[in-house]
Amino acid sequence: MKFYDCGTAPSPRRARMFIAEKGLDIETIEVDLRAGEQLSAEFRAINPNCTVPTLVLDDGGILTSTAGIRGYLEAAFPEPSLTGHTAAERGRVADLQWRIEMEGMLAMSEALRNSTPRMKSRALTGPVNYEQIPALAERGRARVEHFLGGVDAMIGDKPFVAGDNFSVADIDLLVVIDFAGWIKMGLPEDATNARRWHAEMSARPSAKL
Repeated sequence: MKFYDCGTAPSPRRARMFIAEKGLDIETIEVDLRAGEQLSAEFRAINPNCTVPTLVLDDGGILTSTAGIRGYLEAAFPEPSLTGHTAAERGRVADLQWRIEMEGMLAMSEALRNSTPRMKSRALTGPVNYEQIPALAERGRARVEHFLGGVDAMIGDKPFVAGDNFSVADIDLLVVIDFAGWIKMGLPEDATNARRWHAEMSARPSAKL
C-alpha cells in the first residue's frame, strides 16, 4: 500500500494517527499542499479529487477519503479496534465521531478556508476553485466557539470520548482542537475535563507524528 499524506494538514493527520494506532507500516508519500502538488497532473492521475489523504491498495484500488481509508483498515486489520467492540460501543463511537466531524471539523474548515489570504479562490478543497465568502468565515468561528464550549461536557470524567476505550472519536476530537489553534481559538480555560483529556491524548505517540 501507499499512503499519500501531508504533515501539516488536519484530514491526513486523522488517517495518519489511525494507521499509527493500528501499528501498521505503510509506505508514505508526502504531498506538498502549499506548493499545490495535489493539483498536479501526476497526482490527479492518482486522485482526481485532488485531496489527501489517499490510500493506494495492493490490488491497485484507490481510497480518497479519511472515512474510506479508516473503514478499509479497520476491516482488514480489526485489532486493536478503533471503532468499538460491541454493537452499543460501535454506535456510540460513530455517533460522537459524526458530531465531531460535522460540528467541529467542518466548522473549522469553513472559518479557515474563507478567511486565510493564501486560500484565496480555494475556499473548498478539490479540483474546482471557489471564492471565499467572508460571512461563512464569521459563521464558522461562531460554530467553532460553540463546539469547543461543549467539549468539557462531552468528555466528562471518562478516560476517552466514547467511554473506556480509545477510538476514532478521540483522534478526530484531538485534531479539531489542535486545528482550532490555526484561527487562535481553543478550549475554554475552565474546561478541566477537556484539558485533562487533551493533555493525555497529546502524549500518545500517534499524536506526535
